[in-house]
Amino acid sequence: MARTQKIETKETKVTRTKKKEKEYLQNIITLRISDKQKITLKKLSKATSKSISDIMREAVNLWSAKRRKLCLD
Repeated sequence: MARTQKIETKETKVTRTKKKEKEYLQNIITLRISDKQKITLKKLSKATSKSISDIMREAVNLWSAKRRKLCLD
């Protein structure tokens, strides 16, 4: 039984962390994309087990890092 309690505790911590993250993400952006881009995003989402929002946030972060690097060079 001790093992089951540890698993439940871990799941509770994960749930709490996700709720905190969602509290901070309050901004909504709407964007238009082609059907092909939407299909690509859905495939990426399924392949990586990430939400489309997570993929888009990651893309913005990668793009920003690339721009910063270019500006510093």
